[in-house]
Amino acid sequence: MALFVTSTLALLVWFSSLLLISIWKTFYRTWKLPPGPFPIPIFGNLLQLDVRNIPKSFAKMAKKYGPVFTLYLGSKRAVVLYGYEAVKEVLLDHKEEFAGRAEIPVFEVHKNFGIIFNNGNLWKQTRRFSLTTLRDWGMGKKGNEERILEEAKHLVKELRNTNALPVDPTFILSSGPSNVISRILFQKRYDYKDKEFLRILHMFNENFYLLSSPWIQIYQVYPTYLHYLPGTHHKLISNIAEVKKFVSEQVKEHQESLDPNHPRDLTDCLLIEDKKNPQNGFGMENTTVTVTDLLFAGTETTSTTMRYGLLMLLKYPEIEERIHQEIDNVIGSHRMPSMKDRNEMPYTEAVIHEIQRFTNLIPLNIPHTTDRDTKLRDFIIPKGTTVYPTLDSLLYDSKEFPSPEQFDPEHFLDKNGKFKKSDYFKPFSAGKRICVGEGLARMELFLFITSILQNFSLKSLVDPEKIDLSPTAIGFGNVPRSYQICFLPQ
Repeated sequence: MALFVTSTLALLVWFSSLLLISIWKTFYRTWKLPPGPFPIPIFGNLLQLDVRNIPKSFAKMAKKYGPVFTLYLGSKRAVVLYGYEAVKEVLLDHKEEFAGRAEIPVFEVHKNFGIIFNNGNLWKQTRRFSLTTLRDWGMGKKGNEERILEEAKHLVKELRNTNALPVDPTFILSSGPSNVISRILFQKRYDYKDKEFLRILHMFNENFYLLSSPWIQIYQVYPTYLHYLPGTHHKLISNIAEVKKFVSEQVKEHQESLDPNHPRDLTDCLLIEDKKNPQNGFGMENTTVTVTDLLFAGTETTSTTMRYGLLMLLKYPEIEERIHQEIDNVIGSHRMPSMKDRNEMPYTEAVIHEIQRFTNLIPLNIPHTTDRDTKLRDFIIPKGTTVYPTLDSLLYDSKEFPSPEQFDPEHFLDKNGKFKKSDYFKPFSAGKRICVGEGLARMELFLFITSILQNFSLKSLVDPEKIDLSPTAIGFGNVPRSYQICFLPQ
């Protein structure tokens, strides 16, 4: 009898498994999707991915299935675009159809608001208004150059106060870009020792690391099941909520002292626009999330790139020396750098571009989604599909950048030593979701880095040959390893 029961149960399990796989196959083949690995129930293709290095997994799949392929993250369908032609096709040629933002569970608190994780008409209105207002406030123009140069003086002073002793540069470098964006958002800057300011910078830095951790990659796939379990997602979500609370307090202060005829900053402009055109639905919540988005993006992306960049210069002191020579020849020591100098400093410009290329800060891009069934090449991408227009496939393209795994400024120099542009250089993405702060970030990288190297030589505490440039975390972003550096006054 026991044998009969055991055999019956085994038969039922076998039959149920076959039925489930059959249903899954039928579902999987419903659409004319791009090719890809066959998914298994519950896991999809997750077991075929290295969650510690998803970009590398995508690269391997692209070699096997081509530049446009389908995979399943759990039960969620995703289409990956790999290589210049495929990414360009989605971000520029079909930018309307692929302009949606995919759901990102850890940012649930930001859902339906702001300019990074939002969709629909409110997102369009908010993004358009923010871009216009930021331009009016000098984004990428002379006004912001003055803000950055003023902050560069504080940054140089803070570095001088280290007295050439070893220091972890993380929060000093974060303070510069954060103060620039804070002035645009709140019309205020913070002292580099301000405890509340440092707390915010710490959470930004921690969040960027956590977003790239393997656990968060898995949480993004199974948020419903994992939400109540212990894990780093609780710390990440808590940090996001705390930063939002900090910004909310700033917005409330602005609302209480608002003068519609004399806006002081972007926060004022958003509040005034809400009063003038309430039908747009900006409101307090959308204003708060928009400002939070800009504060995080305007702080962490630029500061992480700078931190990675200085580490690269420590490893290659001969490159640092060539920048020093160019600064001496073009700027000298009696005035601060300006954006006009960039045209006469091709090597420095090439180094900064190579820092951004090599850093590969957001390798997979922030995922998009389709807002309608969309034809792409010979495929149909169903509405609601998550789409990854991978940026690392452009920045590490071996045909465009010989030896892409090597840090080499020659990637951006022609045979005459002149700076050369590349269509493959898209660290800020492209199309409808291109980073709104691209102009500001480019300006900050040039002015901050040249200001630092105009005043200091960089000294490593270890042999340059032993410096490891590989990221300590690879996921949402590439996070550089912690290090100590000495800033030696020139």
